[in-house]
Amino acid sequence: MTKRLRVAVIFGGRSSEHEISCISAGSVLRAIDRDRYDVVPIGITHEGQWVLESDNADRLKVIDGIFPQVDSSAAPVLFTPDPSATELVVQSDIPDVLAQVDVAFPVLHGPFGEDGTIQGLLELAGVPYVGSGVFSSAACMDKAHMKSMLRAAGLAVGPYEVISDHQWKFEKEQSLTRVSRLGLPVFVKPSRAGSSVGISKVKEYSELESAIEAARLHDPKIIIEASIENNREIECGVLGGAEGPRASVVAEIIVREGHEFYDYEAKYVDDSVELVVPAALSDDVSDRVRAMACEAFTALDCEGLARVDMFISGEDIVVNEINTMPGFTPISMFPRMWQETGKSYPELVDGLIQDAVRRGTGLR
Repeated sequence: MTKRLRVAVIFGGRSSEHEISCISAGSVLRAIDRDRYDVVPIGITHEGQWVLESDNADRLKVIDGIFPQVDSSAAPVLFTPDPSATELVVQSDIPDVLAQVDVAFPVLHGPFGEDGTIQGLLELAGVPYVGSGVFSSAACMDKAHMKSMLRAAGLAVGPYEVISDHQWKFEKEQSLTRVSRLGLPVFVKPSRAGSSVGISKVKEYSELESAIEAARLHDPKIIIEASIENNREIECGVLGGAEGPRASVVAEIIVREGHEFYDYEAKYVDDSVELVVPAALSDDVSDRVRAMACEAFTALDCEGLARVDMFISGEDIVVNEINTMPGFTPISMFPRMWQETGKSYPELVDGLIQDAVRRGTGLR
């Protein structure tokens, strides 16, 4: 019999998206074909401790409005970057040595997971992994660098300004003057965060400083984007592969009344969003969006998967951002787009694992 691959599903993490990662991981655990793969669920607590989690997908759901978290009381796991030490060690009174991990599925969102850190550890350990590599993960996590690279590749991005920690502390007035040239309204965002955490829409200059301080609770580096008013918010899923990137059907996000934008509550709490898959676009516009999604994927050197978010305003299509590990529950936009394209959720999970094995680690 062919040896079953051993897959480490890694989730949780130290970012503000910890709970969303847990929900995504529960869906992945439920979907993995247990006839083809042995699964090792590894949780990372808010404090950064690695633990051997229970293989219980039902625990990783929102129950009575309470979001799941990694069980900090579970047995700690030692994971070494030494490629010659291939086993995982579970710490207990009598250490338990687990078999070698063949491939990792880091279902991690935000800093300390989606930003190249875990990817670097896995590269050092010689463990293939799902998703983009170190550089691409880091570049896409930082909205400022991402937009700079997209613009350099000839892709349209909206007007923006960046305020570093040093600039806010020592050049505040100059920084605010730069931002004022964007006009109003603007979106104030942590440069390296996701799930709309820490984002504010500012309509009055009197609100600007407090919005920046709120974003700085999540990241000392801030990006301020000019609002593209009366736009349509469009998303497209991209899968990498040996033959190059492939784009899914295009989807549209319609935010209902009560929310200024697609914020955290609208995404995860109060069901205030209509997700239209596929989007009601002409074939020509849909083809342009799909082509731009693949161009953005290539420009940022992405691998495995990504969700490319865009705005359509009149005839213009603007790339907003790229998510290298998008929300991954069956009702999340990325899997839904691929479901509509003809790839089921279990097929999507299996294909990503197989692609990770094909790519391996190291320079490629």
